[in-house]
Amino acid sequence: MKILITGCTGLVGTALAQDLQRAGHTVCRLVRPGTSPSNSPGFDVNWNPTTGELGGAAVGADAVVNLAGASIAEKRWTSQRKQLLRSSRVDTTRALVQALAKMSARPRVLVSASATGIYGDRGDETLTESSQPGTDFLSEIAKDWESEALKAEALGIRVVRARFGVILSKKGGALPQMLRPFQFFVGGKIGPGTQWLSWIALDDTIAILRLALENADLTGPLNVVSPQPVTNAQFTALLAEALHRPALFPAPAFALRVILGEMADALLLSSQRALPAQLQKLNYQFLHSDPSTALTALLSP
Repeated sequence: MKILITGCTGLVGTALAQDLQRAGHTVCRLVRPGTSPSNSPGFDVNWNPTTGELGGAAVGADAVVNLAGASIAEKRWTSQRKQLLRSSRVDTTRALVQALAKMSARPRVLVSASATGIYGDRGDETLTESSQPGTDFLSEIAKDWESEALKAEALGIRVVRARFGVILSKKGGALPQMLRPFQFFVGGKIGPGTQWLSWIALDDTIAILRLALENADLTGPLNVVSPQPVTNAQFTALLAEALHRPALFPAPAFALRVILGEMADALLLSSQRALPAQLQKLNYQFLHSDPSTALTALLSP
């Protein structure tokens, strides 16, 4: 297949491009004009998400994977930053679908990123793809993000909305940030520790994206999470065990709110106990379903 990818320089985009190229697919990285060459496999196709212009090299694409979006956790959420978080997802996806509409031969499938943050802070409630979304800032972004992707269905394109949990990899994302306090022997649970963490290993993330591209019967929302979510306290204990470090220094919720503001509640104290109901119906065999063995494998030398 010829596959277009936005967000190809990120953790997931780079790993997916490598995997697809190894499998013999043609990878086209959608990049803004003037962008420095990417280290990920494939070749660059000019893409202007502001105007919706898409380079001619995109002609003949069989599939699109939309992973674009500014990092949620990189900076404190000022009003300007929140606008960027929204526009880099919602506006970019809108422009992408509009560009696909102009193609005479359209791709068969669009796999568009979303997040389990769409459910909001739900305590101990078990969440599947049929659960209602939340109403907080990240939920509203995710709802609008998915709404723009869904417009591709009117073009005859199969749409899969991949709701990512916390993706675990030593190469980037959340895990290196989680490791740092433990490396200095000051790790511990965050806030009450009762909030649920829906996680997924990077290897499984890539395999599931491949499944979404290749399985013509797969459509709609897809929770890209392990079947074994854990509480923050459980995850902290497992992480400490895998690192052979103590977990004695909890981070109080009030201190996190002082330091991080609104981002603390949304990213660290919010609870989503999401399950991969769609994947389980398809009998997807997880490479890493158990959090203890997953962390051991990820953190081994």
